[in-house]
Amino acid sequence: MNRRTMPVTAALAATAALLLTACGSGDDGDSKDKDNIAGADQGDAKKSASPSASAEDSADRPKVTLPKDDVLVFEGGKTGDAKKDAVLADNAARHRAIDAAIIKGDPSSEAVQFYSEGDGATSAVAWIKSVVDDGYSVTGTVRFFDRAVALREDGSARLTYCGDESKWFGKDRETNKTDKTPVTKKSYVFYDASLKLSAKGVWKTTAVTSERGASQCQP
Repeated sequence: MNRRTMPVTAALAATAALLLTACGSGDDGDSKDKDNIAGADQGDAKKSASPSASAEDSADRPKVTLPKDDVLVFEGGKTGDAKKDAVLADNAARHRAIDAAIIKGDPSSEAVQFYSEGDGATSAVAWIKSVVDDGYSVTGTVRFFDRAVALREDGSARLTYCGDESKWFGKDRETNKTDKTPVTKKSYVFYDASLKLSAKGVWKTTAVTSERGASQCQP
C-alpha cells in the first residue's frame, strides 16, 4: 500500500495526506492533499485526557488504545495557555482515534466521530474504510512537530504542524508484512487544520489541508 499513489477522491484528499504516508513514505505522490485528519497522543489516550478548554468542559472522552507497534509522538504539548493546550490535545486524540480505527478495521469508530465534525468526520470515515477495504493496517512511528495554535475571533482555532512519516508504513492485514519504503521529501507533511469547540468542550476538527514534501517540514 502506498498512500501517495492510492486513488483518493476529492472528498478524501485531506485525509489521505496523513494516513497514506504511513503506508509508504517513498513515493512522489500529489504534493497537496486536503485531509480531515485525526488526533493522536503518545501512549494510551484515557477518558478526559485532554485539558479543559474552559470550566464548561463536560466531555466524557473515549479511551483509545494503540498497539505497541504504532506510535504517535507529539512534540510541544504544553503552551501555557489552557485553550491552546486543549486544541493540541484533542487534535492529538483525533490522530490516535483514526489510527486505532484503521488497525481495528472499524470505519464507524465512535472515537473518530467524537473528535470530528462535518466534512472532517465524513472524509475521515471514508478514508479509514478505503484503507481497510484495500487490506492494509498501519505500523511504525509518526512524529508531529512545530505545532502552533492560533485562536480566532469567531471562537474557532487554527492549528498548523508537521508530520514526520519516514518511519510509518503500511502493513498487510492478512500476512502482517510491513511495506517498508525509502525515505524521501514526501515523507514529511505540513498540516493546516481548523477546529471548532463543541458545547461539551471538545475541539473537533472540521477541516484540514496538507502539503506533502513541504519545505518547512524537511529535516
